[in-house]
Amino acid sequence: MESQTTEYKQQWSDKYLAYISGFANAQGGTLYIGINDAGEVVGINNAEYLLEALPNKAIQATGVIPDIEILTKDGKAYIAIHIKPSDQPVSCNGKYYMRSGSTLQELNGSALTDFLMKQNHVTWDMHIEPNATLDDIAPEAVKYFVNFAIDARRLNESAKHENLEHILRNLKLINKQGQLTFAALMLFGKDIEEYCLSASFRIGRFGATQADLIFDDTIVCPLIRMPERVIQTLRSRYLVAPIKYEGLHRIEPLEIPEDALREMICNAIVHKDYRGTFIQMRVWDDHIDLWNSGEFPPEITADNLMTTHESHPRNSLIAKVFYLAGFIESWGRGYEKISNAFKKERLQIPMFEQVRGGVLATIQREVFVALNKQNGGNVSVIDRINDRIKSIQLTENEEKVFFFIKEFDQLNDQLTTSYIAQKMGLSYSTIQRILRVLKQKEMVQRVGSKKTGFWQIINS
Repeated sequence: MESQTTEYKQQWSDKYLAYISGFANAQGGTLYIGINDAGEVVGINNAEYLLEALPNKAIQATGVIPDIEILTKDGKAYIAIHIKPSDQPVSCNGKYYMRSGSTLQELNGSALTDFLMKQNHVTWDMHIEPNATLDDIAPEAVKYFVNFAIDARRLNESAKHENLEHILRNLKLINKQGQLTFAALMLFGKDIEEYCLSASFRIGRFGATQADLIFDDTIVCPLIRMPERVIQTLRSRYLVAPIKYEGLHRIEPLEIPEDALREMICNAIVHKDYRGTFIQMRVWDDHIDLWNSGEFPPEITADNLMTTHESHPRNSLIAKVFYLAGFIESWGRGYEKISNAFKKERLQIPMFEQVRGGVLATIQREVFVALNKQNGGNVSVIDRINDRIKSIQLTENEEKVFFFIKEFDQLNDQLTTSYIAQKMGLSYSTIQRILRVLKQKEMVQRVGSKKTGFWQIINS
């Protein structure tokens, strides 16, 4: 079976020299001549000729001399062309190729630029901005990073007492001549758009169609603070966080597993191609689209994305700082962690795909859809309930009674004062008093008579 390191061809053609470039620029591999797509040896008649001719063809087209041998099976001869991985870019007749999965990809445009930079151990964020100075760096952003890195035990406590320039030098964000890298300006800059107009993170709440934009936010800040700013904005305006109790503790988990959401946001920031456009998050009633420019590196495929794999950050300096701050892992486990977090909550795992020159993550809003359905299909009902809770001051017991009724609203006529008192372990008179307060605040209402009536939430 063909794979990342194996390719079968029945007969030789000079166009297959491109596979030498593709294998050399990836993990290396073997090109077999005389084997069909099913992996069956069909043999060739010119094996001796190819053994003599192919080395010259290969070196003229690619500069690489592969290891070639003649093999036989059931009396049929076939050729094996072994190509080792190269630490230098290998072209074929002026074009560059990359083996990706079981396919050969020609590299063009930004993909070629990224590849050549990677082969030379350079990433975009390493480039120097000659006109920038330390005055362009926000000290509070650096302090923010240091505190997180110390808490993550990835920096020593002594980092709190180091000066700004020393910290940036230790992070390789300043060169020997004292010049700042793009990474320094993106991570800690006072005005990141001065050096990269596409450095913002944009969020929009949409209705039925792309044209139905209800409201939106543009977040511009040092990249090190961006994940938290995005999460705060999503929590306050875009996502629901149903209040519930675990014992006596009130918790407000987001409808999306927050650690997984944060990981996806960090991935979008770290792996974004900053030569492209801004990061976009579109929030719909039933799903969320998170897109960043810049496709997966050639080594990443749909098959290995959600498993542990080698990390290939597009912006290595930015990725290192996010790792030290404890925001991401450095071992290629980010997508696996996302998958596990959604599985734990029994939610659909997000889908990742390459579209429009970037990576699109699609997240289903299962919790929101369920809540919306419970509230009669009116999206704004949920928002009004949450807004009302935040604006009206309730005691702990009043809040607990309210959410007990909200959670078990489907019981309808069973939600009597006696039933609520029994289930919550409070006295009848206490529940009676709390219900009276909630009714006065227009949060619950009595349905039916005193003897046969029950309590329910007011949704409007």
